[in-house]
Amino acid sequence: MQDASIRRFRFVGLLTVVAVYLLILVGGIVRSTGSGMGCPDWPKCFGTWVPPTHISQLPANYKEIYTAQRVTKNQKLARTLQRLGFSQVAGDIFSHPTQYIETDFNPVKTWIEYVNRVLGALIGIFVFLTLLFALPFRRADPAVFWLSMGSFLLTGVQGWLGSLVVSTNLLPIMVTIHMGLALVIVAMLLYAVDRVRQGRSGALHDGSAGKLQAGSLSHSTASLQLALWTVLLLTFVQIVLGTQVREEVDMVSAAADYAGRETWVAKLSGAFSLHRTFSALVLLANVYVSYEVWQIGEKRLRRLVVAMLALIGLEIAAGVILAEFALPAIVQPVHLTLATVLFGIQFLLLLAVRQVGKAGQMIAPKGAAQRVVA
Repeated sequence: MQDASIRRFRFVGLLTVVAVYLLILVGGIVRSTGSGMGCPDWPKCFGTWVPPTHISQLPANYKEIYTAQRVTKNQKLARTLQRLGFSQVAGDIFSHPTQYIETDFNPVKTWIEYVNRVLGALIGIFVFLTLLFALPFRRADPAVFWLSMGSFLLTGVQGWLGSLVVSTNLLPIMVTIHMGLALVIVAMLLYAVDRVRQGRSGALHDGSAGKLQAGSLSHSTASLQLALWTVLLLTFVQIVLGTQVREEVDMVSAAADYAGRETWVAKLSGAFSLHRTFSALVLLANVYVSYEVWQIGEKRLRRLVVAMLALIGLEIAAGVILAEFALPAIVQPVHLTLATVLFGIQFLLLLAVRQVGKAGQMIAPKGAAQRVVA
């Protein structure tokens, strides 16, 4: 494989990952500003590719027009879900209290949502370029090509889900699925880029094979990978819990007509308490895994551990600010973005530990000196 092909793929792949994280941040801003329905249709915005700037550009009965369009689309979706056996989800689409409510036109919110969509379209282009630059790897490393192909296809599904998020007027389950799929796409792209970085053999990139520190460790690389999968799952669950809390905040704020922000936290249900308590479990699990990984002594692993712990610290600080200072809107998207970046770093750490094992290094049992398998 030529170095030029590797460099191109890594650059475009990393650019795409950064763009996805930027989209998550912008999506958080959309939620925190209540701009999710700034454009009542999809993919256009108020029927045009460039949204209006003044209500005079809309028909007098624009609310009725777009409500009718959304109901028609949701009826088709519900029938499809029922045929597939998802009757309860189909029912939820129509039982949700906001289904037939159309929001007033607000040019600021409309353009915030429009920027979100433009960025989403750009990511589609980036993912396509990633797939294009993965073509040379079809024979050298087929996994890179198929990971890129999977990311491209899932990005298309993500766009379709985005249209459902709009048509269902931000139905909570749709928002949660939308976020979960974004994390899957990030993981696939990171895996592809990391494989190219390390090479097909999975050898340590910095040539440190055989140079790991001796130490007293309690886990083999296999059990450490299992621990990292557990940490990754805990973070994923915590993000899902966070989206549920965010959905409750939206309902509480709407019921209060977006006034009395200092009272919103007290009105949240047990989901908020569970989210806050679960963060302690996530912290303890990450600290434990960080300690075990640190004992390996490999530089890249230690850099990832430092990054992971730093992100957890920032994430906890953002959570405390949200809980104690009346959910400041500017912190909400930052809190979400930090969590998704943490998920990405944890996944990279998992891949790095796996590469250590593939390179032929073995972590000795606790109390024994570490040896390297030739």
